Amino acid sequence: LMPVAECEFALESAIEDLTVNSFTRETGFRAERATGAALSVATGLLESCCASAAARLMLVTGGACTRGPGAVVGTNLEESIRSHQDFEKNNAKYFKKALKFYSAIGQRLTVNCHVLDIYACALDQVGLAEMRPAVESTGGLMVMAETTSSANFRTSLQKLLESDENGHLKMGFSAIMEVYASREIKVCGAIGPVSSLEANSGAVAETEIGVGGTMAWKLCSLDERTSVAVYYEVVNQHSNPVPAGSIFCLQYVTRYQHGSGEQRIRVTTAARRWVQGSSGADLVQGFDQEAAAVLMARHAAFKTDYEDSFDVLRWLDRTLLRITTKFGEYEKDQPGSFRLSESFCMFPQFMFHLRRSQFLQVFNNSPDETAFFRLMLNREGVTGSLVMIQPTLLSYSFNGPEPALLDVSSILPDRILLLDTYFVVVVFHGSTIAQWRKAGYQDQPEHEHFKTLLTLPKAEADGLMANRLPVPRLVECDQNGSQARFLLAKLNPSATHNNQNMGSSEIIFTDDVSLQVFMEHLSRLSVQS
Repeated sequence: LMPVAECEFALESAIEDLTVNSFTRETGFRAERATGAALSVATGLLESCCASAAARLMLVTGGACTRGPGAVVGTNLEESIRSHQDFEKNNAKYFKKALKFYSAIGQRLTVNCHVLDIYACALDQVGLAEMRPAVESTGGLMVMAETTSSANFRTSLQKLLESDENGHLKMGFSAIMEVYASREIKVCGAIGPVSSLEANSGAVAETEIGVGGTMAWKLCSLDERTSVAVYYEVVNQHSNPVPAGSIFCLQYVTRYQHGSGEQRIRVTTAARRWVQGSSGADLVQGFDQEAAAVLMARHAAFKTDYEDSFDVLRWLDRTLLRITTKFGEYEKDQPGSFRLSESFCMFPQFMFHLRRSQFLQVFNNSPDETAFFRLMLNREGVTGSLVMIQPTLLSYSFNGPEPALLDVSSILPDRILLLDTYFVVVVFHGSTIAQWRKAGYQDQPEHEHFKTLLTLPKAEADGLMANRLPVPRLVECDQNGSQARFLLAKLNPSATHNNQNMGSSEIIFTDDVSLQVFMEHLSRLSVQS
């Protein structure tokens, strides 16, 4: 042990003494990186020096592993790194072997409650798809940046290591979460930054969802943002019905080491009442559509790792249809009569955006990006996950900010739009606003209001980014500019090249159906005899 001041000096000296890799890289070849071997050595050092003690292993990488165990691509640039098309054609020759290697690294880290964080600072893929099991099972963090000098990399690292007012890290370590339920309910599994403790008992269901077969899980690290989804199954026999109004309980017991070194325990018990299957009103009043949407999203994203995306979408559609048929108000074979109560009215809209999201659609995303998106969905809470599924949109004018529909019709020449997708924050200037800005009106004293209008969405964007880890990317763009695609990709395509809406100043070139068409089809199918 050394004083903090001496440790800081020794660490800074070691970093300053680092030299550039002396191995020359031939033209037409990738740099030789033995990232997998380095991770294995670092894991071994932690096992020897910090056995059963909390620790974080941070990997900062600028490219893919090309040598030794864990290699994801060869050194020859003529060989492209795997894509989603390669997965579909079973043509990713490095993937399975690398995935097995990094999964084993994750298991070694989990045994001693060590955490793996990965900072991918490169323009190309680095192998996050293969490394994801090691990060997720240990509760680690993934950060994607273009270079180590990027603001989101530096700020994310600083936020991760922030301390509270007492000088303690804002995180917990070596946590164990146990769940208990009434005898009519069994545990199917959990989806999140957890690993199984294989605590099987009579309370464990045969049906597994996520990390199942247990009623206890280990979380190597957790903080105020950590969220775990637990799935249950009702196993009571119909021949022995539970009386309506009787109470059942769900209990969550979490033991963890606080940043101060204290061992703490938190117990949360929720009590609910059973209702008869025909008592729809009681179920409707207790339905949390936001939480249900996030649970569906995590389950669907988990299924994509083992099932075809088309099959997952069909499963999502069938589940939504069963819900609307059960809880909708309608007359048989009369689509115009279909209505959903306030507790369910937003749920179909969440499912519409989930179907189009980067969690289920891999088009225009690399395997590394998909792995990053799904990992963040599985660790974020309800509010953040909903922003990932259905982004928020604010419209700024001289009358002030106001919420806007996530629709292409919200694009107007004299408006500034602020889009928050959780991973990217977009400040979008309408064509007229962009012209005024380029003309320098904001620098003229008589146009002080215009200067204020330009600064408001940027200040709001800074506020959003300050409260998020990893820090999202900020994109400032103009209407008809190349980076406007970040906004257009998330908007409801109510006006397209095939169906132009006369009230919109913009159209989206896509064959995707709009929310209106989606709801019309859902209404028609829900009321069928």
